[in-house]
Amino acid sequence: MDVVKAIEAYITKMVSTPNAMKVLLLDTHTTPIVSLASTQSTLLSHQVYLTDRIDNKKRERMAHMKCVCFLQPSEDSLEALEMELREPKYGEYYLYFSNILSKTSIERLADVDEYEVVREVQEYFADFSPIMPSLFSLNYVPSSSRSLYESSANTWDPKALDRCVQGLVAVLLSLKKKPVIRYEKSSPMAKKLGVEMQHRIQSESSLFDFRGTQVPPLLLILDRRSDPVTPLLSQWTYQAMVHELLGIQNGRVDLSLVPDIRPELKEITLTLSTDPFFQAHHLATFGDLGTSLKSYVQSYQSHSLANSPSSINSISDMKRFVEEYPEFRKLGGNVSKHVALVGELSRLVERDKLLEIGEVEQGLATGSGADLKSVQAVITSPAVPVWNKLRLVMLYALRYQKSQANSVASLITLALENGVSREDARLVYVILNIAGSDQRQEELFSAETLLAKGRSALKGLKGVENVYMQHTPHLSQTLENVLKGRLRDATFPFLEGAGPNAGLQRPQDVIVFMVGGTTYEEARTVSLLNQESSANGSYTPGTRILLGGTYVHNSSSFVEMIRLASLNWPSSVCEPPPESATNMPSLNLNLGGVNVSLGGRGGSGVYRTGGEGPVGIGVQADGIRDGVKNLIGKVRQGVDRIASQQ
Repeated sequence: MDVVKAIEAYITKMVSTPNAMKVLLLDTHTTPIVSLASTQSTLLSHQVYLTDRIDNKKRERMAHMKCVCFLQPSEDSLEALEMELREPKYGEYYLYFSNILSKTSIERLADVDEYEVVREVQEYFADFSPIMPSLFSLNYVPSSSRSLYESSANTWDPKALDRCVQGLVAVLLSLKKKPVIRYEKSSPMAKKLGVEMQHRIQSESSLFDFRGTQVPPLLLILDRRSDPVTPLLSQWTYQAMVHELLGIQNGRVDLSLVPDIRPELKEITLTLSTDPFFQAHHLATFGDLGTSLKSYVQSYQSHSLANSPSSINSISDMKRFVEEYPEFRKLGGNVSKHVALVGELSRLVERDKLLEIGEVEQGLATGSGADLKSVQAVITSPAVPVWNKLRLVMLYALRYQKSQANSVASLITLALENGVSREDARLVYVILNIAGSDQRQEELFSAETLLAKGRSALKGLKGVENVYMQHTPHLSQTLENVLKGRLRDATFPFLEGAGPNAGLQRPQDVIVFMVGGTTYEEARTVSLLNQESSANGSYTPGTRILLGGTYVHNSSSFVEMIRLASLNWPSSVCEPPPESATNMPSLNLNLGGVNVSLGGRGGSGVYRTGGEGPVGIGVQADGIRDGVKNLIGKVRQGVDRIASQQ
């Protein structure tokens, strides 16, 4: 169940025909899909000499070229294709669509093909972003005009639901899977998606006519609201850290704001398929990463000496140099990229002094010992950015919503006194109302038991970095129950038609879809489970797990999704939850589309709902810290020395 290979296979089929010079036309949806699964050199090897967007009206007419179009069967793309076929710029067209094309759409295209330039029309189900072999995203980025939710946190926006059904259908068809479906009982959205998926599978029965297996694959639909803690935490592994602090968008990282960055490194590519160092270390902790990067730099140094002018003394040396030089240059570029990236993470670690935050966060997430005083100390510290104070208050509120309600209220007040605006603080109430203890199906903080505390203490003895790696996503426990056949039907029911003993079976293939988005921390859990399974570990040997979601979140995108959605929800979602402490500060009065602001950074006043979001929510968290800053500093010094010698 490798989604990257599945998309690669589709792209290879598309560009292999015809065997001639060709143009590849994409739309806004398929461009990132192709960029994640293919490279320019791969496309060139199949005689694709030009890649462009179908909505680019300034393209030149080249009748001698063939054209391969890979488009989403959306209204915008179909209209652009109709315009293209009315006035064709190329000699022949080969049309490929990323999902099921309706009969009406085919007729529309046939009507406009007056010049009879269309040679082929196919459906290739590459309608999702393959981020890693075991991770995919539908790239459904919430915005003010494109929400995941409708009138509440339990109802789908119709367009979002349709997009999720299309994306999941494409995943199943690309992998040739016809699954049984289970869903999280506490989530109406998970059930609605499951019902729609089952209906689509039944209505497209000819497409899903695959050879049956003894135990059918499982599609497990979960809801992000059952675990709001994981996306709020600081991250401590390479891939997750980069996404949390800098953001990874379709395999690219923007470093343009990094001080003194070299021009060629202002935007870098970061994908597993094209970067061997990232492939090997994307799951590594920041401490291990420093050691690995040091070795990588030393390897480059040894190659530099081998290719220095003084080492070329014969014809055979010259031949070796010419053969190895392209690979040497590529290695040099990759070393520079990762040194710049890790160097920036290291700078953020130094600047914001967030070692304390990471330790407090882990304590809150695992119940291993964070107390009110340590949280108060972080919130009152002027060195801690406002955004991180807000995250910490959210985590504390989720952790102690019932047991220490008065402390939650006092922390919100303290945050207001230390830079957090009232608009931002409202989000603490929003997250409690939509993902608090009353909304979650299972307990997130069961680590309070004495046994669990003992485990945490033993874990901490293994090394400093484990203090920051204590938390495991709730998904880990859910998957363990799936693989052991212990997932309860009462909390994760099957849709009709699964069979009487479906709950006792152990599926070999498990596809998990997270409504509301997933995270790289959860993707790491899945990758490690897959590695253990392939090595005949303690779980069912050969079991394969695939994780997907509407989006891959970091903390800022998760909170921004909630903020945007809350603008369309009843005003009560911004008020303290029922049974809250009486000293909870009242942060908002909503009067039919008009908010009354009671003080705060913007001052008192009346303003209309739906204005600009709170300052700081869209800003990436600034940095985290681990215990290896001296090692990272030495690596940076070594690389700076190499750079100055080039």
